Amino acid sequence: MKAVFVLFDSLNRHMLSPYGGTRIPTPNFDRLAARARVYDRHYVGSMPCMPARRDMLTGHLSFLHRSWGPLEPFDNAFPEILKSRDVHSHLVTDHYHYFEDGGATYHTRYSTFEFVRGQESDPWKAMVQPPWDRLREKYHAHQLQFMDDAPKHRAYMINREFIREEKDFPSVQVFAHGLDFLDRNRDADNWLLQIETFDPHEPFYAPERFKTPFDTGWTGGIRDWPRYGRVEELPEESAELRANYYAVVSLCDDLLGRLLDEFDTHDMWRDTALVVTTDHGFLLGEHDFWAKNRMNMYEEIVHIPLFVHDPRDPGPGRVDRLTQSTDIAPTMLDFWDIPPPPEVMGRSVLRDNDREAMIFGYFGGAVNVTDGRTSYHRFPDSIPDQEIYQYTLMPTHITERFTPDELRAATLAPPFDWMKDVPVLKVPVIHRSPMYNNYGPGCLLESDTRLYDLARDPGQETPLHDPMREAAMIAKMIRQMRANDAPPEAYRRLGLD
Repeated sequence: MKAVFVLFDSLNRHMLSPYGGTRIPTPNFDRLAARARVYDRHYVGSMPCMPARRDMLTGHLSFLHRSWGPLEPFDNAFPEILKSRDVHSHLVTDHYHYFEDGGATYHTRYSTFEFVRGQESDPWKAMVQPPWDRLREKYHAHQLQFMDDAPKHRAYMINREFIREEKDFPSVQVFAHGLDFLDRNRDADNWLLQIETFDPHEPFYAPERFKTPFDTGWTGGIRDWPRYGRVEELPEESAELRANYYAVVSLCDDLLGRLLDEFDTHDMWRDTALVVTTDHGFLLGEHDFWAKNRMNMYEEIVHIPLFVHDPRDPGPGRVDRLTQSTDIAPTMLDFWDIPPPPEVMGRSVLRDNDREAMIFGYFGGAVNVTDGRTSYHRFPDSIPDQEIYQYTLMPTHITERFTPDELRAATLAPPFDWMKDVPVLKVPVIHRSPMYNNYGPGCLLESDTRLYDLARDPGQETPLHDPMREAAMIAKMIRQMRANDAPPEAYRRLGLD
């Protein structure tokens, strides 16, 4: 068996034509849908970027116990399991979070890996004295203010100076490296290739030929990176931001087409599996918000695309049962008939596994549950005063270690049922934590509990008041929390004692 796993970042399901999208032509996603099974009710688990990847690699939810962090010593990781069974796993990526403190244990689970530099705020090119005056005059004032508020983002201004021709774009290089792997290894057996690009994640920068069809006439300077939060931009500014996202999605469709050409030319469909998905979606003004992390987990963020081609059962079609990001690990193992470890909570999407419901969320925010017909989002009564801890043996945040202030009150806690009998640090979450206002409870702009009927109100515009239906969703939430061995305080913080 051979398999290719394509992972995009922030790819909006509802904008792809196989899912009814009409704003952006995505002919290559249509080509894929004609060859693969299209999963209609696929959802995220933990969010955002690295928590989602931990779910995908391990097959277990992490948001109830941990925010952004590395793979832990007790975690399973499907590339490493494959490697132990003599299946070569290769990662090619431009997702630079793998190479920071909060992600440094992921890429080393693969047999081999390649890293393409230059996305977003990747600290790539060394300019000791950048020509800031010349660089800043290229950008719109709102984007400059955003980058000034978070100085690490100024690296993007430098990186972009070295990304001029289409061949320079990191995502283009990633797919080129992936195709190069196929050229060298197509005739070999027992390998997994993971082609992973940061696109269409912000900032939304694509080669000019992809932007031209969405030209807005904007002349106000580079505007391709929205600030996370409420929409405060003028209509023409918002239109430019959206147009730049559309351009990057078009680039992603084109890159997918290059891979599909390879499958067609060499008849790889007969012996090579193909899985294509993303980690989460991205708001582009829906619900009056940009991005993610700050707001309720709306369908645009959490309801994501999944395409699967299995050469042993190659018929295309639509799949309507509930699936989740945690299902990626057991699915990958299933291609080689490898049973998942007992700690894996996900289920292979290749099999008819019905679910009652699924939970998903950000660490420190709501616990959210859906059964595909109803979604329920339950927040603590007081986000700042909630009782919450991080359980870890790898105390790092996205780009730094836990501070001494955080660790002084840490205690050793007994393991949860998926931790292979390994005790862990129990670290109280404090307001001085570096993650608190970025990827934690301090950044939320919405925190009111809501219930939605997804059939009658797919846009989640009108929350329901239906105590009986709410009670039924609470019961499903509790069952899912128990199945994932949620910490005792997880129930208390939500008033579920």
